[in-house]
Amino acid sequence: MQLVGTIVASSVYFVTAWWLLTTVKNICHPDLLPDGSPWTCPGDDVFYNASIIWGVIGPRRMFGRLGLYTKMNWFFLVGLLLPLLVWAMSRMFPKAKWITLINMPIVFGATALMPPARAVNYLCWGAVGIFFNFVVYRRYKGWWAKHNYVLSAGLDAGVAFTAILSYFALQNKNILGVSWWGLDVEDHCPLAHCPTAPGIVVEGCPVF
Repeated sequence: MQLVGTIVASSVYFVTAWWLLTTVKNICHPDLLPDGSPWTCPGDDVFYNASIIWGVIGPRRMFGRLGLYTKMNWFFLVGLLLPLLVWAMSRMFPKAKWITLINMPIVFGATALMPPARAVNYLCWGAVGIFFNFVVYRRYKGWWAKHNYVLSAGLDAGVAFTAILSYFALQNKNILGVSWWGLDVEDHCPLAHCPTAPGIVVEGCPVF
């Protein structure tokens, strides 16, 4: 069943991507798209930037002694020590069972998707996760054991169906011509695309 699901999913992904690339004009070109267009491809931008950093510029000029982000290398040590700190705290405070629920690899792994995603995605995910896996689990274990897995699948399916409904009902101006706050794809940070290398002059950006 897993093989069948993988084949179906990959086929649907490929056909959908091909259809979008051939039907949406100026897809993945934010400068050429109309205001409020959802087809800005933020994930592709992150992937492209990562390939430039590691393949063209090189990690030495980014994170080495020639780069501006050498202090980020300390996070390798932080990632090594934090799980040990959680383990030590669980041994020091054995009655605090909640400490054993802290999983630093999951915390750091989830934030790896932070560049294209926004904080609201993580706030919603955290609120739902804490409510059902902490509050409901402690007070209604029977309900949690019987229904929580189905609830998780239902929420995932609901997000997918809502995304489709939102696109056809609200996101596409060409269909209904509706204008609403969800079409505002700006990050409201005008300096987000400014260069940080010293001496680079770009209109509207500070020079470091």
